[in-house]
Amino acid sequence: MRVYREEILARFLRYVSYNTQSDPTSDTVPTTRRQLTFAKALVSELMSLGAADARVDKHGYVTATIESNIARKTPVIGLIAHLDTSPDMSGVRVCPRIVECYDGGDIVLNRAKKWVLRPADYPELRRYTGQMIITTDGTTLLGADDKAGIAAIMSAAAYLLSHDDVPHGKVRIAFTPDEEVGRGSWMFDVEEFAANYAYTFDGGALGELEYENFNAAAACVSVNGNNIHPGYAQGRLVNALNIICEFHQRFPPDERPETTSGREGFYHLTSMSGTSELATSHYLIRDFDREVFEQRKKFMMRMAQAINRKYGVSTLELTVRDQYYNMIEKIRPHFRIVEQAAEAIRRAGVEPVITAARGGTDGARLSFMGLPCPNIFAGGHNPHGRYEFLPVESMIKAAEVAIEIVRQKA
Repeated sequence: MRVYREEILARFLRYVSYNTQSDPTSDTVPTTRRQLTFAKALVSELMSLGAADARVDKHGYVTATIESNIARKTPVIGLIAHLDTSPDMSGVRVCPRIVECYDGGDIVLNRAKKWVLRPADYPELRRYTGQMIITTDGTTLLGADDKAGIAAIMSAAAYLLSHDDVPHGKVRIAFTPDEEVGRGSWMFDVEEFAANYAYTFDGGALGELEYENFNAAAACVSVNGNNIHPGYAQGRLVNALNIICEFHQRFPPDERPETTSGREGFYHLTSMSGTSELATSHYLIRDFDREVFEQRKKFMMRMAQAINRKYGVSTLELTVRDQYYNMIEKIRPHFRIVEQAAEAIRRAGVEPVITAARGGTDGARLSFMGLPCPNIFAGGHNPHGRYEFLPVESMIKAAEVAIEIVRQKA
C-alpha cells in the first residue's frame, strides 16, 4: 500500500486555497457561505473518484459512500473531518511555504516581520528532520486543522476506490461545517449517516489517538455601568470596565491555559471589550472531570452574585452554555473501536500515542448523539496560530491509517 506524496500534497495545497473560516457571531448553519463553496468542490471530487451518493445539504454537510466489496456483512465505518478553519486568525489568501527537506534548524516564515519557527520554542519540530514540512508566511493560518484530515480521508477514498483488491466493508464519509465554533454536529443526521461507529481525523501529532476530551462550556459576562462626565463622577460613576476587570481578577491565576497541562482544567478569557457604560467578556470553561466541570460553572455564578451584592442586583449578567462533554463516557462501552484504531496505526508503521485531547472534536458530541467516534491524528501542529506547521509524512500516514481501519481480512 502506498499513498503518493505528490497526490496528497496537491490535494492539501488545493484545499488550503479555500478560505473556510467559521464565524461564532453568525446564527446561520453553516456560519459562513464560503464553507459551502469548499463543500461543493469536495462533492465534485468525490464524484470523480467514483464515490456513491456524494452530496452536500443546505447546511454544508458533505456525505458520500464507498460501497462494500466483500460478500459478508461488516460494521459500517465512518470517516469524518471538518471543513472550517478557526476564526482566531485570518484564512484569507493562505501562502503555504514548503520546506522540502527540513534540516532541524529554524524556519523563517517572514523575514520582514521577524517571524521564525524555532525548535527552541517548539522542540517537536526536530522529530521531523529530513521530512517535508509546510508552514505559511505567518500572516494567516495554514489550515491543517482540519484540511490535513480532509486530505487524508480523500486520499484514502481515492486509494480504496481504485484498488478493488483491498477488502473492505461499507464506508461512510462526512465533512462537517463549523467545528471550530462548537457547532459541527448541530445538524448532523446520525440516523441518515447510518454508520455503526466512526473516527474523526482531527488530531495533531503523528500517532495520536484520543478517546477522551474536555467537558466544555462557554460563558458570556455583561456588566452594566453608569457613565457620567468624569469631572462630576464622584459617587455617581459606575465604571463597567473596572467592574469587569475586578470580576476577572477573582479567577485563580494558576487555572489558565498558559499555566495548565495534562488533565488540568482551566478558565480561559477569550475576549474583553466595552466602555465605562457597558463591558463584555467571554470565557471558555474546561475540565476532564464532569463533577469538577460543574463546580467550575458554579464558581463563576458565585462570583457573579458577589459582584451584584457589591454593586447592585442587575450590574453583572452571566450566561453559561454547555458545548460538549467528555466522550469517554460513550466510548467505554465500545472500547473495541479504540483498539481497532490502535491496531490500524501500528499496521501503518506508527506507534499509537494515547492522549487526552485538551480540546474537543465533532466526535465528542457525535458520541453523545449515538455515534461512538474517537479521534485520530491528521499531522498538524500549533493550530489556530501563525506557527502552525504540517509534516507531510504525518498526513500520508493518517491516510494509510484510514485505509487500515476499514480494511477487512480477505
